[in-house]
Parts: sequence; C-alpha cells; structure tokens
Amino acid sequence: MPNDTNIIAVTGATGYVGGRLVPRLLNSGYKVRCLVRNIKKLTGRHWSSHENLSAVQTDLTNTDQLIDSLRGCKSAYYLIHSMITAGRDYDEVDQNIALNFSHAASDAKLERIIYLGGLGEIGGQLSEHLTSRRKVEESLAASGIPLTVLRAAMIIGSGSASFEILRYLVERLPVMVTPRWVKTKCQPISIEDVLYYMQACLENTDTADMKLDIGGSEIITYRELMRIVAEELKLPRRLIVPVPVLTPRLSSYWIHMVTPVSASIARPLAEGLANTVICRNDDSRKLLPHETQSPREAISSALKHEATNEVATSWLDAGPVPGDPDWSGGRVFVDQRTIRVAANTENLYEAIKIIGGGHGYYAADWLWRLRGVMDQMMGGPGLRRGRRDRRKIACGDALDFWRVMDADPGKRLHLYAEMKLPGKATLEFDLRQDPQDQSMSILTQVARFRPKGLTGILYWYAVKPLHGIVFSGMLNGIKKEAEKTTQLTCLTNQE
Repeated sequence: MPNDTNIIAVTGATGYVGGRLVPRLLNSGYKVRCLVRNIKKLTGRHWSSHENLSAVQTDLTNTDQLIDSLRGCKSAYYLIHSMITAGRDYDEVDQNIALNFSHAASDAKLERIIYLGGLGEIGGQLSEHLTSRRKVEESLAASGIPLTVLRAAMIIGSGSASFEILRYLVERLPVMVTPRWVKTKCQPISIEDVLYYMQACLENTDTADMKLDIGGSEIITYRELMRIVAEELKLPRRLIVPVPVLTPRLSSYWIHMVTPVSASIARPLAEGLANTVICRNDDSRKLLPHETQSPREAISSALKHEATNEVATSWLDAGPVPGDPDWSGGRVFVDQRTIRVAANTENLYEAIKIIGGGHGYYAADWLWRLRGVMDQMMGGPGLRRGRRDRRKIACGDALDFWRVMDADPGKRLHLYAEMKLPGKATLEFDLRQDPQDQSMSILTQVARFRPKGLTGILYWYAVKPLHGIVFSGMLNGIKKEAEKTTQLTCLTNQE
C-alpha cells in the first residue's frame, strides 16, 4: 500500500504505457515523480496538476542529472524504448541509457526497479527487437538493485503500435497476402491487465528479483487475431494468404504503406512477430492472482475506446519535441500572414486546434492529401496518423505529419513538420487581443523553413506559389469558424 514517505519515479511518463500508469498510481494514493525530456509535453495530460505529482526535466544520458532526479525516490519504473526516436540505432541507444540509469539508480540508492520487457523464446532465433529488450534487462540488473521484469507479448489497447498495425491491416485490406508469421502463436494481453500487473508487483515485495511472464487468458495465432478484429469491426471475413517470400524488410514496407506505422518502426516489430511469444511459467498468476481478459475482450474494449474518442495515450506520443537549437544558424525562409478576427482569443484557439485528422485544414484539402500521399511514398508518416483526440491537443501530440511543439490555449499553437523534407519546417499560430478593439483578436500565422542544401532551396521556391492557396485558405477558414462560434455564443446568451 502507498506510504506518504515513498516517491515512485516513472520514466517514459508521456509514452503509451507510462501515460496510463501514472494516473493509476496517483489515483491509488502514490506520490509520483515523472522524469521527462520535456516538461511542456507533460502539461497536456489531464493529471499533470495532481497534488501528488512532481516532474523533473531530465536528460537520461546525463548521469549526474539523473542521480539528482532519482534521489529521494524509493522505486522506479523503467519504461524507456528508443525505437521510435532513435531509428535503426535504437539497440545501442537503449543499452547506453539503461546502463546509465543502472549506475544512477545505484548512486541514488533506489530500493527497486520495475521494467516492462518482451516475451520470446530463449536462444539465437530471438528477433533483434526482442534481443534488445533482454539486453536492457541485463543492463538494469547490473545496478545490483532488486529488479522486477514483466515480460509481455502484444499489448492490445487503443493507441498501441502493435494493435494499430493489426487494426489497420484488417480494416483496409479485404484480401491480405501475408508473411508466414500470421501462423505464429502468441499470448496477447490487454493494456488494462498490463497496468494491473505493473502496480501489483510494486505492492508485492515477493516479486523483487523476479522475471514474470504476463499474458492474456488465451494462446492464439495472429491470423485468428485478425479474424476477431474483423468480427468486432463488423467487417466481412478477410481472406488471408500466407506466403514464404515476404521477408521482415518487405513486410515493414507493406505495413508502412497500409498503416500509420513507419517502416523503421514496423521492421523490428515484424521481425518480432516471427517469434512464438507465450508465457513459459505461471509465476505471475501465483504471486499476483488476476483474471486476465481474452483477446476478444481486449480487442472489443480497445475498439470501443477509439469509437468514443477516449484514447488516453498512443504510441505516437513517444516522439521527441524539437527545440530551438534545431533552428540555430543557416538561412530560414518565412511566410507570415496576419488577420483580424471578430472573436476572442479563446474561440479563435478552439478553431485552430481542431485542424488536421478527420477535420482537415479548412482549405485545399486535396493539396494536403496529395502531400500526404507523396510523403507516405517517400517513407514519411503522411496523413495516416491523424490525431489522438478530435478536440483536444497538447504539447508532444502527433497531428498527421506534424508534431505539436507548444500548445498554449488562447495564445499559441506551434507545429513541427515530421514529413520527409529537404530541411526543417514549422507552422506557428500566435494569438493576441486587438489593443484597439477588445472584441477583436489578431491571428498571426508563420510558416518557417530552413533548407538543407540546394535541394531545400529549390523545394521552397517550388511550393511557394501554393502557399497563397493553402495558408491563406486556412487562415480565412479559421477566421470564419471562430466568428461563427462567437455569433452562436452571443445568440445563446441572449436567449
């Protein structure tokens, strides 16, 4: 049970699992300290102002800084995975960070580390991704601090990368030519069950220095999972044709084209799907008795959350938020436009923050869609990612091929382009009240582009003629939406 003197450190608090674990711990009475790369990214979470929560901006590669951040904590959850942020070098990056955390945890005198890893067969046939997860275990164990490892297969939940791959494939392809891994056996587990085990092992000291396999109530093949997803989506039965010629590399490109998951992330995941991932013992059930969900129950719950726009966290949340150093030096092209709007800054911000996803960009949507298709063909995210929430937006969120750098209601929304570009680009919306007329607001929209070499310069001049269509149209669309909301509000107040 929680103790007032205990502080629980959580790394990866803005990621898929960490973003759900933290509020669960807070609701159970724990004091939580989040170690994050960017505190602004944390402020977008509804639980960020909880009285038992503290946050420390921490560079996990800086040992001294990490020791200071961990000092005073009793236990720590290690939920760091660099696959999204480090690309092909994720294995080396993960090992270095884990070793650094191990040394810092020892110096800070932590009593316990809890790590969420991956299931998988032991031996040389283990995929590179799952092998990397085991190396992280070893690096964390080097601290000498009692380590609890929870090993899970596919986590089924709204916003989970593996589940998103599965859902999109089933949703978009009535006929699937698939790799042989669709016949592989697995033991998927719901995100709700994962969170139960993560908290339960913290409260049970018998799990210290244990490696616990956790899984759902059934062992199933990926082919059967696809069938269940189709049934829960009320779709016709999918025709699945396994063939031996699809390598993990080819599978990753195929996944990239059909789902929002990039090829760099899809490849290690696809390689891992070739491994049988089932629980080899029932230690977790003996030490932490719990009735886990079946694959169908987990899938039904995940789809229900997505349908009602209640996706608490997503794999997309793990992207880094670029900072000002990315813009230091070099030539920067600027397209700046300003407009006066007959609305207050709050209504104006509401009109701005709903751009992207299913709503679109107010003007020239066909151009945005065309750019998305081009980006996807070049290996970028395109428009497939959409957005986690149709109405809410926060620092660090993914929004189509943008990443939210700053989201300050009534003041500003800054986006960083993650599309494939010969340079770096941002799109900024800055709001302020008109000093001459309190009923008016001034909206400034700024597109910035720092080209990379001659190709970047040519790109800017090639797309510049389209800015008048795209950016002016967007600005006027936002103005129209904000003024419409203001008029409706006035009419409602009059009634």
